[in-house]
Amino acid sequence: MSDQGVDERAAVRAFLARVGLPGLVDVHTHFMPERVLRKVWAYFDSAGPLVGREWPIAYRHAEDERVALLRGFGVRAFTSMLYPHKPGMAEWLNAWAAGFADRTQDCLRTATFFPEPTAGAYVRAAVEGGARVFKAHLQVGAYDPNDPLLDPVWGLLADARVPVVTHCGSGPVPGAFTGPGPVRALLARHPRLPLVVAHLGMPEYTEFMELAERYEQVRLDTTMAFTDFTEAVTPFPRDPGARARLADLGDRVLLGSDFPNIPYPYAHQLTALEGLGLGDAWLRAVCYGNAASLFGIETGTGADAGRGGAVAGGGAP
Repeated sequence: MSDQGVDERAAVRAFLARVGLPGLVDVHTHFMPERVLRKVWAYFDSAGPLVGREWPIAYRHAEDERVALLRGFGVRAFTSMLYPHKPGMAEWLNAWAAGFADRTQDCLRTATFFPEPTAGAYVRAAVEGGARVFKAHLQVGAYDPNDPLLDPVWGLLADARVPVVTHCGSGPVPGAFTGPGPVRALLARHPRLPLVVAHLGMPEYTEFMELAERYEQVRLDTTMAFTDFTEAVTPFPRDPGARARLADLGDRVLLGSDFPNIPYPYAHQLTALEGLGLGDAWLRAVCYGNAASLFGIETGTGADAGRGGAVAGGGAP
């Protein structure tokens, strides 16, 4: 490990010691087929229209090095968030993710979907195969979550209590189906759906907190929120009431990072959360306890986090 890697690991471990944490559970990390990841990185390098600014990739390493870095940071369990942008991709991505989870036991078995006639069948197959979490990217996929082709998917995931980490906020730039409106309509039809709003729903932080307050199975992940990079363009509301609401939702906020596709050190996400001043108990819940409960992760180890059935290890009832 490089001196930089050693220093970064020390910074994360110092955070764990200050807060009194046994480790971290990161629900928003990206592992995907190499050729797909290279295209994603190339898009970030070009500052494409969904990025719109310089975005250097902090952890542009080989797959095994990225896994080793997370483990070195004390991450007990993580995900392989991957997502299609057209029909015919999702089932192939799910097969890759299943193989990755098989060889990476601390990865929560992750899957995805796209509105297409076969979606219901391959999502069911993924759930029956042990998928613990799904990713839906309304911005990149440019689809309406209320597309009738997805009706069997949402119903199945709600019944199986399998969380869906969903990029539904309009940051960094709005999409045709981003924002709280489409998700509000989806939850009206599937109120028991365990939906995890990625990036705290930025920039519509307030609206997505309202949905979390209304629906007990809606959660928020912290991905990139409160970091210097995000606060410069998409700041969390400054009024004290917004921070108080986030504190009150502390049992339904989950740590997410966007590793490896972040333009700053991993520890910065943690110290940004610490800087909110919401207390060590809040941080312990957000960075470990809430996700450990949601996914049935034992306190002692995350080694078996990627295995097991979705219903047995899925969301809270």
